[in-house]
Amino acid sequence: MIVQQVRDAARRGGLLLPTHPNDLPTHPVVVMLSGGRDSVCLLDLAVALRGEESVRALHVNYGLRGAESDADERHCAALCEQLGVELEIVRASRARGEAGNLQAWARDVRYAAAIELAERDDAIVAAGHTASDQVETILYRLAASPGRRALLGMRAEEGRLVRPLLGVTREQTGAYCQARGLRWREDESNDSGVYARVRVRHGLGKALREVHPAAEANVLRTAQLLREETELLDRLVADTLQGCRSIALARLEELGGALARLVVVSLAEQAAGTYVPQAGDRVEEILELGRRGGSGSFDLHVGGNVSARIEDGRLSMVRLPPR
Repeated sequence: MIVQQVRDAARRGGLLLPTHPNDLPTHPVVVMLSGGRDSVCLLDLAVALRGEESVRALHVNYGLRGAESDADERHCAALCEQLGVELEIVRASRARGEAGNLQAWARDVRYAAAIELAERDDAIVAAGHTASDQVETILYRLAASPGRRALLGMRAEEGRLVRPLLGVTREQTGAYCQARGLRWREDESNDSGVYARVRVRHGLGKALREVHPAAEANVLRTAQLLREETELLDRLVADTLQGCRSIALARLEELGGALARLVVVSLAEQAAGTYVPQAGDRVEEILELGRRGGSGSFDLHVGGNVSARIEDGRLSMVRLPPR
């Protein structure tokens, strides 16, 4: 029963089906395979829904856990042989003493390798993020990032990247693998309190479930509703800007309140190419600069690498060089 439930959830999402409206899945599928339960479940699902000839796997060996990393690689090779799937292995190493977030480095390496492979073969990339990962992402962003977009979670589709498992939980992927007789590897770092995501999983997530048994489902439903409402708000902002990358300060002041804030954030994010939610907090400063500045030109840093430029009574945003 669990096998059918998980496959039905993947079919409803449509991301691995040849009949998907935007035809992305008519291309080959590259499954990012760590060897953990979620990625093992995803690989088997992809083979079941698309056929082994349309699926290949990518495993990145970071060499961070010594013999355990090599055992992960061997496990992935054996699994792919069992399922009849071609496997590409990338071995990466981090310079000793290199600064920065280790998980972020590994993620960047993994996605860069996957996108390179996908572009070479004109494929899509499938990641094994589940509903459980979605909840943790939303809770983490709620704590770490301001703004509505922080609560939207991960998108099911982002360019070549798809996440077909967002409709199933981590517990379900484990049950699926057991029912299918598929073994997986456990990464002990996934239980290390060193990482913020793990603390969210075992601390905040557990506490929320104790408050209400449907807490995770309610978080996911809220994110879905917010995403639908965000689409409506984005259309309203786009209609307000009418394709322009600037707006008259007099018009911005007329908008007032939430819409003015959303317009400023949209202009900032167009310039930055990424989220700049804090820009919305600078609306009053921008308007005040415009009132005092007359016809002069003024710049105001609004967050990230973006500066608001006020010139001839209009507001635009410019991207600043990295610090």
